[in-house]
Amino acid sequence: MKTYLITGGAGFYGSILKEELLKDSAFCVSIDLEADGYKAENFIAIQGDIRDTKLLKEVFGKYQFDAIFHCAALLAHEVKDADKLWTSNVDGTRNIVQFAIENQCKKLLFISSNCLWGNNFDNLVTEDEIANPIEIYGKSKLEGEKILLENKDKLNSVIFRSPTIIDEGRLGLLSLLFEFIDENRKVPMVGNGENKYQFIYAKDMVQAMKSALHYDKTEIFNIGSDDVKSFNEVYRYVIEKAGSKSKLFHFPKGLMTLAMKICYFLKISPLGPYQYKMISANFVFDTSKIKKELNFKPTLTNEEMLLKSYTYYHENRKEIESRTNVSAHHKNAKMGVIKLLKWMM
Repeated sequence: MKTYLITGGAGFYGSILKEELLKDSAFCVSIDLEADGYKAENFIAIQGDIRDTKLLKEVFGKYQFDAIFHCAALLAHEVKDADKLWTSNVDGTRNIVQFAIENQCKKLLFISSNCLWGNNFDNLVTEDEIANPIEIYGKSKLEGEKILLENKDKLNSVIFRSPTIIDEGRLGLLSLLFEFIDENRKVPMVGNGENKYQFIYAKDMVQAMKSALHYDKTEIFNIGSDDVKSFNEVYRYVIEKAGSKSKLFHFPKGLMTLAMKICYFLKISPLGPYQYKMISANFVFDTSKIKKELNFKPTLTNEEMLLKSYTYYHENRKEIESRTNVSAHHKNAKMGVIKLLKWMM
């Protein structure tokens, strides 16, 4: 039986990952800042902080891990304390790497981000594109990558540069969109809506990570869906399939971007620099490398996975709105000034 450590196992993606690994008869240990009520045979949940070296010493002393799935990360819109975000994402990653090496764990799988960039790309973005993050979350992910690459002779790491991971239950900032659709309101768009922005289906990410368990070197892979359509096409698909009466309403790109920038500066908007820059931009990864090296085959398109996520929201909205003490992607994001916009639409 394989024994795996999952950091962030109580989070949205971590919850899906552990269930899939347990189906393969693995033994899984999760460390997460949030309490994890999940119960299953061969599963241990530890509420704790990966910055806590005393805790990590106890965990690595008790279990011999065949691989580590490093999914834990604090998000910029979730945490107001920049130092906490940086130390959690960077120092926490350094701790995990150090303990993996000291305890002879040979494999680490790391979820990085497309937030390594904050600019528009008209062409597919390859792994060779030089990273240039514009906010602290992206910078922390890039630093995490550097830590892994610096230790490539001691630890076999596979780095997944991932866009937004979506499946049933994914909320966070997506809940803002879902609320507009659920209430049949006009959906505000920044610009003409013809831009394309890639997602990844959670279970496709799981399959890629499973394949990477057998990959014998440290490498960076882009991952994402195929056949990426414009936001106009994706949102209209969800609206139509959901039976909503919502329509798309397009605001001028320059004016709306300036307004979002001001609202962020005034701390009345949940959308940070990455979100308000990329919401009207093109960003699609070139995934040819992961398809060749890991035999990756995405199964759902953007519109199909977004519909799954919206349907979950629609069917569970009342319960979702009562949630507390859960990870950022398991609850609705606070609307802030967007609430005023909603009542105008």
